[in-house]
Amino acid sequence: MNDLATLAAALRALPPSCGPVRLIGIDGHAGSGKSTFARRLAVELGGGAPVLGLDDIRSHAELFDWAARFTREVVEPFSQGRSAHPATYDWNERRYRPGPVIEPAPVVLIEGVGAGRRALRPWLARLLWMELPAGQSWRRGRERDGVVQHDFWDQWEPAEARHFSEDPSRPFADALVRQVPEGYEVLPGPELGAA
Repeated sequence: MNDLATLAAALRALPPSCGPVRLIGIDGHAGSGKSTFARRLAVELGGGAPVLGLDDIRSHAELFDWAARFTREVVEPFSQGRSAHPATYDWNERRYRPGPVIEPAPVVLIEGVGAGRRALRPWLARLLWMELPAGQSWRRGRERDGVVQHDFWDQWEPAEARHFSEDPSRPFADALVRQVPEGYEVLPGPELGAA
């Protein structure tokens, strides 16, 4: 059984959550595999399902204080059936640039730490959580980014831990996603699993 194909079919069948769009949040610790999973799910969804990465939204100064701007640049246009034009942060030049135009497609994936935060949950059709512990995720992220990002990770880890202690996403996830040798396993979220 292809869990991604089953998941994609279930997501397409959901009622829209933000204007005509089914916004799907993919959250988890940094380094847990959200970006790779989102790209693979987008392919399975077909039709060029857009993927909006929150690393393009956040900045050095706003690691987690970006919800109001995201609402203004993405949620509000989608809720009115219009295209979103989120600014994209250049991590090297430390400034925002005009970002891509994101059409209000039937399914839009939002991936990144904080995709399931309290301010966004009312607009999400589903919240998926990448099920990998923080320590393991952070080790993977550090290995991926190398020594050049060592100082950034030293700042990121306590900031992420603080974010999730104040505004946890996992307890509200509709599904937990685990990477397995064959691909991905999609399990019921904590709320559904307890029912």
